[in-house]
Amino acid sequence: MGGRPRGVRTHRGDRVTDRLAYIDQATFLSMQANDYRSQLVQYVWVYTHPVDEERLRRFHRNVGFGFAGRLIEPSILPFGRHRWVTATGPAAPLDVEDARPPGELGTWLDERSQRRVDPVHGPGWHLGVLPMTDGTTAVTLVASHCLMDHGAAVSTMTDAIDDTPRDFGYGEPRARTRRAALASDLRQVARDLPELGRTVVTAAKYAYRSRKEISASRPPAALGGPDGPLVLPAVSAVVDLGDWDARASDLGGTGYSLLAGFAAVLGERMGRARPADGAVTLMIALSDRDGRDDRRGNAMQIASATVDPSSATTNLTAARAAVREALAALRDGHDDKHALLPITPFVPIRAVRRTADVIFGDLPVSCSNLGDVPPALSRIDGTEAEYMLFRPVDQGVTRAALERAGGQLVVAAGRNAGHVSVNVVGYEVGAENTREWLADKTVRTLSDFGLKGTLI
Repeated sequence: MGGRPRGVRTHRGDRVTDRLAYIDQATFLSMQANDYRSQLVQYVWVYTHPVDEERLRRFHRNVGFGFAGRLIEPSILPFGRHRWVTATGPAAPLDVEDARPPGELGTWLDERSQRRVDPVHGPGWHLGVLPMTDGTTAVTLVASHCLMDHGAAVSTMTDAIDDTPRDFGYGEPRARTRRAALASDLRQVARDLPELGRTVVTAAKYAYRSRKEISASRPPAALGGPDGPLVLPAVSAVVDLGDWDARASDLGGTGYSLLAGFAAVLGERMGRARPADGAVTLMIALSDRDGRDDRRGNAMQIASATVDPSSATTNLTAARAAVREALAALRDGHDDKHALLPITPFVPIRAVRRTADVIFGDLPVSCSNLGDVPPALSRIDGTEAEYMLFRPVDQGVTRAALERAGGQLVVAAGRNAGHVSVNVVGYEVGAENTREWLADKTVRTLSDFGLKGTLI
């Protein structure tokens, strides 16, 4: 789909590289299990100086390759492995909006986050530009998390900026006859059977160890009002990098543990602490991407850390130890929930959501430390954006599903161009749940740590 820019590199793999990795299949099945509620990646660049429009259009032409240049073709079998198919080039036109006042930036970002992306039928991503009446310009890229996580997005966008996009060489959509697809998918299932057998044994052991959590897990919450679609409140606070690191050091921690402490305190403020001990469970994403040739859309593992928010604002030692222990358990293989992934294609859709509740526990806070973002990533038009944001947003959310899950809190932070961008998406059952409400909680939590940020 779309033309191939001059100099594009084509990478032809072997016969099985078009099959989704188990983690990507699990991500897709999770979307289906939650009524096609989609996790997204949303990148935002804010320029207070004029943008180079031609370079921006070149970025738009280039970015639809690599991880963004594909879609998912579901297996013909209900328990089969899905496959990647090609969808290279611009997935949708570059959208340049009419100028708006700068105070409407947040509203525009929300609107863009809800413009449809579809990892099966396309578009899998889209790019929009907002000129503002004060001369500022915002650009945002929104993509399905089924196609790419942060590491994959960085790779794709860096290639686009460098004018060296990659074509992964996947087959055309619907190129196989039904008979050929059935035979191919059955052969893949046969190849997967030995690993499936080992996984069933692991799953049985995991279920036995987790039997208390399974029996005591959270019952569905009653809906407190009318159901309907909603946009989760989202805010970004940009903090000076020097201030962030200095405060982390003063509290006996690191930038990583400061983020964990912030997420725990904000989680407590939003009613996500455990009643028994007041602690907050953090789900921490850890990349395990294995170089440039790793084509998994989501190359990560999830560690679970328990952080006490009561002491985090004055001493990060405990939070630092909790994060270190959780990551060590993941690296050393003591946290084995990821060994269950090969069973994913055989899990009934209706059981996927319940399984996630058991594995990750009640009312967790998702905490993603994106680390140092490559400097080139802030120069999608060839000049450095004054601010870069990383919004962990969703689309297709309904009030009933969100309240059944007990709300949501996601915190993601990245370091770029002398700033730390702290991005928060949250919803608390029974609360006001507006952008202003979430901004107030974010500012107060930063203040608890002696920090100030520019809200965007």
